[in-house]
This record gives sequence, C-alpha cells and structure tokens, in this order.
Amino acid sequence: MTQHNPLSRRRFLTLAAAVAAVPVALHGREAVAADLPMVAADDPTAKGVGYVADAATVKNPAFKAGSNCSKCALYSGAAGAASGPCGIFPGKAVAAKGWCTAYAPKA
Repeated sequence: MTQHNPLSRRRFLTLAAAVAAVPVALHGREAVAADLPMVAADDPTAKGVGYVADAATVKNPAFKAGSNCSKCALYSGAAGAASGPCGIFPGKAVAAKGWCTAYAPKA
C-alpha cells in the first residue's frame, strides 16, 4: 500500500515560493486593493496552486471545509472586503472567498 506524503516536493516548493513572496507583497501594501487587477483563471501561478475564486467549487482533497483566502495568512485584504492582495500573487488581488493549495490558516 502506498502512503500519501502530506509534504510532497510540489507542495514544499509552492509553500517556499509563497514564503519568499511575502516580503514583496508587504512592500507593495501601499497599493489599494481596489486598484489591483484580479488574478486571472489562466494565470500560470494560479493554475500551479490550484486557485479558484470560489472555495465552494473546490474539488481538491487538500481542501478543508471553511477555509478560504480571507482566512489565510498570505491574504492581506481588509476584513469584510470582497478581494485583497495575496503574497502568492504580487500586484494582483484574489477573491476573499477563493482558495488555493498554498492556504495556510491565520494564527
């Protein structure tokens, strides 16, 4: 029987890229979220991390019910906003109700 490695190489590299992007995202925080373009569904990074704009449509086995971008440590949008900046996508906004495989719950 094969075991599922929860920290696969792909997931590790995705999370490493996310952590590396945080300082860049924090530097650009002056930009107003409303001024940022939304991440496109065909964006290569979005495809790489399985981003969807509505967590209700997620069909990924890693998805945990109730998780979404607004509850992620990489999301820096204002509370209650429909969208905001994300450390994974510098210069772009994600939907607050979205989700991707780089999701890391806020502390």
